[in-house]
Amino acid sequence: MTELLSIILAAGEGTRMRSALPKVLHPVGGLPIIGHVAQAARDAGSSQIALVTGPKHEAIRAAVSAMQPDVVHFEQTEAKGTAHAAAMARDLFAKAQGYVAVVYGDHPRLRGENFRVVLDRLDAGLDVAILGFEPKDPTGYGRFITDGETLLAIREHKDATEEERGIGLCNACILAFRADVFRELIDKVDNNNVQNEYYLGDLVGLANKAGKKVGFGIAPEDDVIGVNDRSQLAHAEALFQEMRRDDFMKAGVTLKDPGSVWFSYDTEIAQDVTIEPNVVFGPGVRIESGAVIHAFSHIEGAHVGPNSSVGPFARLRPGTNLAEGAKIGNFVEIKQAEIGKGAKVSHLSYIGDASIGSEVNIGAGVITVNYDGYNKHRTNVGDNAFIGSNSSLVAPLTIGTSALVGSGSVITEDVEADALALGRSRQVNKPGRAKEIFAAAKAKKQNKKGL
Repeated sequence: MTELLSIILAAGEGTRMRSALPKVLHPVGGLPIIGHVAQAARDAGSSQIALVTGPKHEAIRAAVSAMQPDVVHFEQTEAKGTAHAAAMARDLFAKAQGYVAVVYGDHPRLRGENFRVVLDRLDAGLDVAILGFEPKDPTGYGRFITDGETLLAIREHKDATEEERGIGLCNACILAFRADVFRELIDKVDNNNVQNEYYLGDLVGLANKAGKKVGFGIAPEDDVIGVNDRSQLAHAEALFQEMRRDDFMKAGVTLKDPGSVWFSYDTEIAQDVTIEPNVVFGPGVRIESGAVIHAFSHIEGAHVGPNSSVGPFARLRPGTNLAEGAKIGNFVEIKQAEIGKGAKVSHLSYIGDASIGSEVNIGAGVITVNYDGYNKHRTNVGDNAFIGSNSSLVAPLTIGTSALVGSGSVITEDVEADALALGRSRQVNKPGRAKEIFAAAKAKKQNKKGL
């Protein structure tokens, strides 16, 4: 495969988002917009990726480095347009071989196959290939001026004539060049336009003047939508979710109410999993075959083993690992915990920083008391243990195999295997005392009312 350098432009301020968070860090499917673009560039075969950001974009650089550690960063200190921004990556394109693709960083629906549309045109002999699309509303987009399959120029909307604004074929988000052609032309772009900026699209006209072969490819509108405001962000999210739902159902996952289930970019679900309505998957979730996720559950950073059951109204937080046949019931929260094979945490419980053995029964209202105000501590419960309802397990703590904890206990010391542990005061009944207490309370209330 021909060597590919991808230059991602993310130096804009994104003011229309009206957010303290940089535009390209807003998530779609749980992944920042810029992450989708970087992954698409990687999937297209990029051997190098350059990211061009503005002077106050440390957060963008840090986020992309966390996702793609080998990305090379460049800074556009002055906002002079897209061609000026692309030129900031000179240290890489000056010695690039093969192809250079320049892509805008605010297109979360991009995939590697969208890059391949224009890269294949270069493989076929073109010097320059630009990705286009036909939007329902072309307002604001640069128009393709064409002659048959030749792209003559890209006219920015503000510079276009009324006749040119009637053109439906518009600039999308990927501009691909032979590396030597890009080097030859990038410094010839001028700013003789309404915006007084250096437009990347002007490379098309310069390439034609230089006798280069210039063409275009076309992508579906949904693949190349950009995000500039919250409405467009919501639209991108809706398209992403629609795609993921369809992919999972085709792969053998049952969605009882597809439109109410929300996935992340990295959600993994095996065939024969059933998902009921109103379930949300955050990043880092893997669900194995035969599992059932009941309604109104929220799962993030968790593994759900085969034939397990989760919910309804359950929350699995990061670090949760359910073994085969585990049951997590309604209003249960699990965090940083291993739940063994066949174990049951059926209702109204919190299990955090724990290892729960196989076939353990956790009664209603049980909590692991895992935090002392400064540090987290672990609770270990052996196989076949039974934890009675409304018990508090104060970590660090180990409960042995087949041990029994009486309901309502506060357990602060380790419990050996096969032992019964009781951590509660003895019940005392005082005949007639309730009547006296209620009478006193009633008198106090009446006294307040002046009766």
